[in-house]
Amino acid sequence: MIVTIDGPAGSGKSTAAKGLAERLGFEFLDTGAMYRCVAWAVIQKHVDPHDEAAVGHVSQQIQITFSDARVLVNDADVTGLIRTPEVTEVASVIAQYPEVREELVRLQRDAACETNIVSEGRDQGTVVFPDAFCKFFLVADPQERARRRHEELQEEGKEITVDEILQQIYQRDQRDEQRDVAPLKAANDALEINTSVLTIDAVLDQLEETVRERISALSR
Repeated sequence: MIVTIDGPAGSGKSTAAKGLAERLGFEFLDTGAMYRCVAWAVIQKHVDPHDEAAVGHVSQQIQITFSDARVLVNDADVTGLIRTPEVTEVASVIAQYPEVREELVRLQRDAACETNIVSEGRDQGTVVFPDAFCKFFLVADPQERARRRHEELQEEGKEITVDEILQQIYQRDQRDEQRDVAPLKAANDALEINTSVLTIDAVLDQLEETVRERISALSR
């Protein structure tokens, strides 16, 4: 059984997906981390992020694994290293490349084979798992998304202004929505939830209630 949660950066989809997976007893698939892993490897190898062929080659060279709460690239723990603004920016650029997306979509589908999973990203309900059992699309006001991201970075000791983050969000949204391959958009059968003024528990309650209602309907 597959549940997808899509949405733009800062909408709360990663936190919601983790929490929902815990409540349901499902596995959690952090697809955003996978793109960040490729971006981190591109930076480490001093590859030009705008060299599509070279980036595609990197995506096929590295091994990405999840162990408990850790993210590994070729057995190196990159859990914290992939959350920097630099990696975030590069990840947004390379996510446009068909070869990168093709490789990571393959890995995502393999990871979801014969398991109950909550998968979050930007194209999970539209491209990766179009036949998913239940689909959600989270949105939030850009200013609120910037505030959340600023809070996260401050906790990590990183200095950046809210205005700088807001500008990055606008740029990333534009790239994600206008790219030719798997643009960011809600699936036709996805339930849209605006998280701007909702607590995480309120979001999780709504997600869990929807999924359990559908599970119950199957058994009738």
